[in-house]
Amino acid sequence: MTTFETLVAVLEQALGDTRWPPDAIVVTGDVVQDESRAGYERFRETMQPFGVPVFCLPGNHDDPELMAEVLGAAPFQVCGSTILEGWTLFFMSTFVRGDDGGQLGATALSMLDEALAACPDQHALLCMHHQPLPMGSAWLDGVGLRDSEQFLAGIARHAHVRGVLWGHVHQASDRTRNGVRFLSTPSTCSQFLPDAEFFALDGRPPGLRWLRLEHDGRIETEIDWLRADQP
Repeated sequence: MTTFETLVAVLEQALGDTRWPPDAIVVTGDVVQDESRAGYERFRETMQPFGVPVFCLPGNHDDPELMAEVLGAAPFQVCGSTILEGWTLFFMSTFVRGDDGGQLGATALSMLDEALAACPDQHALLCMHHQPLPMGSAWLDGVGLRDSEQFLAGIARHAHVRGVLWGHVHQASDRTRNGVRFLSTPSTCSQFLPDAEFFALDGRPPGLRWLRLEHDGRIETEIDWLRADQP
């Protein structure tokens, strides 16, 4: 599969949607796999013409330093946070060099706790690459968020956390745990077969997830799979 072509096809389908333009685009990691400057530059050239903020965070296949260097100017932002109409969105790095799994670490968890405590009147959406909940696939859950217990215990202290969003797993899922919405978003290339003990590809096409963050803290969301009439 040529992943650049599938990305462009997914974006072209989104451009024709009545919901376009969005207030922002969130890219949940694995922008490139070869850790090349040219890959990040091509991504920048593809996304920049849309004229909307593009919030990025690193996946296990990324180079965080190179990503921050190439995507360091508006409309791009790597990690950090932003405020959108009553919501604070956090973009967190779970990258661990040499590990396909991920980790936030004690320092980042403490900083997140402080940041959430500082915005109790804002609904919060937390975005990362690695899954904090098991997906039901033995091989995939072996490379999830390694300090998920600490993360889940930390966000439980903050009632205004409304949702957690991640990539990595190449499949869509939607669960609610203790009043918090936990969402994985599909890949713009191939999907992984859900509930598979060993690595296997699903037959689903490339896709993306639309999110509507409501003023009362509700999250309306829909998966948009690439249609057969797209190239």
